[in-house]
Amino acid sequence: MDISAQALRDRLRGALLAAAATPMTASGEVDLGVVSRYFAGLVEDGVDGLAVLAHTGRGPYLAPDVRAAVIERAVALGVPVLVGVGGSSEPSGTPNASGSSEPSDASEPPGAAGRFARAAEEARVAASLGAHGVLVFPAEGDRLGGHDAIWRAARLPMIAFDLYTRPCPPDTMLDLLRHPGVAGLKTALLSDAMGCQRAISLARQEGRLAITGEDRMFGPSLLWGAEAALVGLAAASVGVTAAVMDAYRGSDLRAFDAASARLDRLATATFTEPMEGYVQRMLWLAAAEGRIPESHAHDPYGPSLPEQERARVMSTVVSTGGFAAR
Repeated sequence: MDISAQALRDRLRGALLAAAATPMTASGEVDLGVVSRYFAGLVEDGVDGLAVLAHTGRGPYLAPDVRAAVIERAVALGVPVLVGVGGSSEPSGTPNASGSSEPSDASEPPGAAGRFARAAEEARVAASLGAHGVLVFPAEGDRLGGHDAIWRAARLPMIAFDLYTRPCPPDTMLDLLRHPGVAGLKTALLSDAMGCQRAISLARQEGRLAITGEDRMFGPSLLWGAEAALVGLAAASVGVTAAVMDAYRGSDLRAFDAASARLDRLATATFTEPMEGYVQRMLWLAAAEGRIPESHAHDPYGPSLPEQERARVMSTVVSTGGFAAR
């Protein structure tokens, strides 16, 4: 393993990172002042680092200048910052009117080389702006080749990503975990317990950081050996998520059970079908907690959700202890 990847692995061990959203209007406009205050609030409330422009942050949809500005705001806070790179998208800045869960390839040059070139450039920009690592979106085709292209372009440590929309085959996962630039693996499979267990086991076997992104299997994934967390639930409900991590580090099993049950109630209300709607649900929570204004609590790239769904989510949050006023 490269020394830079080893350093990132060691720095993130035991950490809670927020898979931060990107607050925006219904038309997709981003206010950088809102972004700065939102990121700062997450850090103040207890996250150890930020993952920006990833799945929750709708990174593949955002224009390069917006991406760069978001990275700058995160890095300015002095915590570890991971940047999502790669993924396919609509033309920059154009919301996905269909609300489909998979971005289209409309803006990509033909073939895998085009996807890797864009991801490599995004990684170069992230490195130049002071990011500590990149979270690599899964792509069709030669995943190992894609990671290698990103590594050669930026020499920035990478976190491989086993995402529910494109699960990673075990043989490919093992190859990725043996790449010198890969510091760890985030698993976000949502309902595949055996896949999650396998990913954690392989990461630890290869000396890489096993990172849980399992909002619906959070407590169990820690018990299965995850050594850090990078979750969408921490895009708003930092305290609920941090309480599980804190209890896990301690010796009070009853406290861990209670904290996990509280988180599970929240995850059941927010990470549910349509699954891509979780981003909108977390933005609703962020607005209810006073982290962002209502005007910027929109996910124009996800499915449209009925207003009664918002009421249901809010009711669940109240049952877990209410909103932390900011």
